[in-house]
Amino acid sequence: MQNHIQDEKPPFSYGVKVGHVSTNAVSVHVEADARERTDLAAAWKIESVEALSADLQINRWKRDGIRVKGTVSARLTQTCVVTLEPIETRIDEEFEQIFVPEGSKLARIATGTTAEMVLDPDGPDLPETFSGDTLDVGPIISEFVALAIDPYPRKPGAEFADHIEMGDEEAAKRPSPFAALKDWKSGQ
Repeated sequence: MQNHIQDEKPPFSYGVKVGHVSTNAVSVHVEADARERTDLAAAWKIESVEALSADLQINRWKRDGIRVKGTVSARLTQTCVVTLEPIETRIDEEFEQIFVPEGSKLARIATGTTAEMVLDPDGPDLPETFSGDTLDVGPIISEFVALAIDPYPRKPGAEFADHIEMGDEEAAKRPSPFAALKDWKSGQ
């Protein structure tokens, strides 16, 4: 989620002027338009994005950081991996992310004398960095939705009908694929 890469415009973008953010949280509602939803569907390799919105609280964190906290909601159409029929997916995710300017001492990770990093998997995420005077929260919202998308969506009750399991008796009759290798070493 490195926000300092400015080479290509993200499919969903919403800039926040860092200089206008205060310690008091500001509520922001963001929605993707039709072009952005089409671009996101292509980026996520799904059929379509019917809706994408986020309700955010944006405020200062420490002296020069920004905290973005909120809920992202999306309604997507994916293809069922079993029936290949369209399936609607709803996503509602809460998130919180902290951003600091590049070069900030808050972005550096304190390491011990062994140069080992100790991270708490249940603890807060490390701050991300941004450059310039604008923080684009669009890619942040997009990323949290992308992480929540089921990579193998399946309609309720859909199962592979042509899949035949071998019984224990049939499996015992089949020769092991390693049987041919059994005598290989002794023949050398």
